Amino acid sequence: MNMNLGKRLRSFWTNSRHVMNISYRPKEAEFKKTAKVIIIGILIVGILGLVLGIIISLIIVGNLSLI
Repeated sequence: MNMNLGKRLRSFWTNSRHVMNISYRPKEAEFKKTAKVIIIGILIVGILGLVLGIIISLIIVGNLSLI
């Protein structure tokens, strides 16, 4: 079992080095664009969740018990 663990750790290390070798650090413009897209996505999901929560609260309870 210990031998199997050694092989698995070696394989993990080799795969990790491969990923680090082919990855790159994004340029500042690319990073900012990606961050904007992620922030906009989080805001859209949050607003959608709030609107759905209000609608469901109005349908089930009849008033805004959510707020």
